[in-house]
Amino acid sequence: MTESFLTLQSAAFAWPDGHRLFSDIDMQLDQRHTGLVGRNGVGKSALARLMAGQLEPAQGRVLRMGTIYYVPQQVACPPGATVAGIAGVQAVLDALVRIEAGGVDPVDFEIVGDRWDIRQHLSNLLEEYGLPHLAPERHAASLSGGELTRVALLGAWMGGADVLILDEPTNHLDCTQRDLLMQKLGAWPKGLLVASHDRELLKGMQRIIELSPSGLRDYGGGFAFYEQAHAKEQERVLQELEHRKAEQRRGEEERRASQERLDRRQVRASRDARSANQAAILLGGRKQNSQVSAGKRQRDLEFARDELAERVREAASRVREEAEVSLLTPLAAAAPRRKAATLEGVRLPFGSAAGGVIDLTIWGRQRIAVTGANGSGKSTLLKMLAGAITPAAGRCGVHVPVAWLDQQLGILDPDASALDQLLAANPSIGQADMRTRLALLGLSGAAALEPCARLSGGERLKAALACVLYAENPAGLLLLDEPTNHLDLCSVQALEQMLLRYRAALVLVSHDEVFLGNLRLDSRIDLSAKGCLVTDVIKSRRQQPEG
Repeated sequence: MTESFLTLQSAAFAWPDGHRLFSDIDMQLDQRHTGLVGRNGVGKSALARLMAGQLEPAQGRVLRMGTIYYVPQQVACPPGATVAGIAGVQAVLDALVRIEAGGVDPVDFEIVGDRWDIRQHLSNLLEEYGLPHLAPERHAASLSGGELTRVALLGAWMGGADVLILDEPTNHLDCTQRDLLMQKLGAWPKGLLVASHDRELLKGMQRIIELSPSGLRDYGGGFAFYEQAHAKEQERVLQELEHRKAEQRRGEEERRASQERLDRRQVRASRDARSANQAAILLGGRKQNSQVSAGKRQRDLEFARDELAERVREAASRVREEAEVSLLTPLAAAAPRRKAATLEGVRLPFGSAAGGVIDLTIWGRQRIAVTGANGSGKSTLLKMLAGAITPAAGRCGVHVPVAWLDQQLGILDPDASALDQLLAANPSIGQADMRTRLALLGLSGAAALEPCARLSGGERLKAALACVLYAENPAGLLLLDEPTNHLDLCSVQALEQMLLRYRAALVLVSHDEVFLGNLRLDSRIDLSAKGCLVTDVIKSRRQQPEG
């Protein structure tokens, strides 16, 4: 029997305003590497935080054995935080400094424990993860999203935890770092829970559990088994649904036929009563008996109808919810030959590509992908185009209105709802229309009215996209930094379709090659320590041999 590190007993979670995300969750986390899957907004991150001890259950219990190390979707970077702090070893390094200075406080010795080689250990891991340029005392605010995630993951390997709980750990990682993470997790000998939409990462899990509005389901096997079981289950419940619908149709036909027979009997009885020579009291009694019988029959038919309708609803509730996610195309329509931005002799102020020179003209309907390793300067380039920073050298001129969606979703006010912020961005469109647009994104009902801080990572991204794409003055240059992070597959596909219809300049950063391959790019900008390489994608496609 495998050892259990963490147990949930009838666990439930609700926000302070009473909105309940899930209830009656029972599960055990052991040494099997476990993947947690589910649609955006169902509560995966809240469940992960509950298991990690960052949230308390509204009901039930969470029993933990051993130490737990948790890495959230968006690694927080408090003011003054350092690389060592993000890696979770700042307290140990500080205690070590005090001891080396002659301190004898027993608390410091307890903090250090047996980790006297902590500096070297951290240095070795920074080297292994391609971060040798990061000193432990460096301010974390200067790190890219991918660098922050990688440094946070270092703490997992350094801390010796009994359980790792990782929430979308591959979101900000480039291909090399994703491969390294999967190798590390494959060799991890203890408990592991990964909440993710990354199918490659999930394929390495030994066990898949799915959170849905109906609760938590343990599929037991790995991701391939989960997909097969889910497909068979969906086929079975769809057949059951069709069977129940057929029953309902037969029942409705029977009800109509029965009603017609009853109506004919009543008409015949009324006709016979008029022609019969019987006492009025006897005729009245027969009429009353007929009405009582008809009423009972009608109630029976209505009861049968309600029962059949309930069976259909029950069968429909077991069908996996695959609500279509839709993004309406913004109204922006730039002229193809209008200049959106011009970069002349530009050098980036940060990143490994800072030594290279960028000369580029971005045209009105051009689609450009910015690629490169973590820390190469991809986000820095987008910040520069957005006007948030200035180039170290050269000139960056932007000639059209810009909309910028950064990795931290800084466009959102965490205390305001998605609906309020969308109405503020486009006050000329009514609330009903905006609610419809949010509902098409999967932000319907309570989710549209929740403070954005309460939403899942995927829901926050959808809210930010809505504020950018549905603004009253559409952008002529759209800047997207890792837009597929946190999105489930249906939402990624909806984003692809919307961007294919987008009629203005687009520059986006992404490590998702499948996503980029579906966008019919015009150009790619690859940033590296060697500088900047601009590739004409259309020309490259034309030069490829057929067949």
